[in-house]
Amino acid sequence: MTVLILGGTSEAVALDQHLAEQAPDIRAIISLAGHTADPRPLNLPVRSGGFGGIDGLRRYLVEEGIIAVIDATHPFAAIMPFHAQAACKAEGVPLLAIRRKAWTPMPGDRWTSVLDMEAAVAALGEEPRRVFLTVGRLELPHFADSPRHRYLVRVIEPIGDRLPLHDVTVLQQRGPFLVDEEEALMRSEGVEILVTKNSGGDATAAKLIAARRLGLPVIMVERPPKPDVETVDHIDQVLPWLVAQGLFVTERGV
Repeated sequence: MTVLILGGTSEAVALDQHLAEQAPDIRAIISLAGHTADPRPLNLPVRSGGFGGIDGLRRYLVEEGIIAVIDATHPFAAIMPFHAQAACKAEGVPLLAIRRKAWTPMPGDRWTSVLDMEAAVAALGEEPRRVFLTVGRLELPHFADSPRHRYLVRVIEPIGDRLPLHDVTVLQQRGPFLVDEEEALMRSEGVEILVTKNSGGDATAAKLIAARRLGLPVIMVERPPKPDVETVDHIDQVLPWLVAQGLFVTERGV
């Protein structure tokens, strides 16, 4: 009997460690989309790549004897959460989503909330600016349509030719980041506006505090819709959920 974790977030990494320490009898597999060539090391077996749609995921659930699915995909995963809902419903497999809380503006913030990357590009305006992009490398091509700006891009993976403009500075870094370091970076690079996704969490929130300190505007891309499934916001709630589903018994028998 196996638990499938749909990964892609720091919560998935933390859950991997949590299960390895607290529930070594549970056989769990983490599935990664495969967008990151050098993911963080994990304790549990890993599979990479898509399932082949809803039908492919249904077959995988049956063939691997999956007893529960934990959706720990990125807050901006727009397709897999719906595929997981459909496949789990069809096969009668319990599904739990871990969804971290979204960031909300604080006093002093200068946020412009937009629905997608196209709207984020439009919100930059016509006046040339020094733009700090922390939206992930897959979203960078949208900004090629606005070459008047000077871009500072922070990514985990090399961007290749995803932003083929003449004035692009790339920082290849992985969080977490510190507020003072973020503020120093924005000052030294002459950042005039920050563009980011509302991913939530603590690992990359320092940039928002730094922008607030500096009085910089922020274009905040809001999350896509998610399916209506049972949801928790912390990994500590996963084992009690498995117990409640009758899928796992603790040492105390509860």
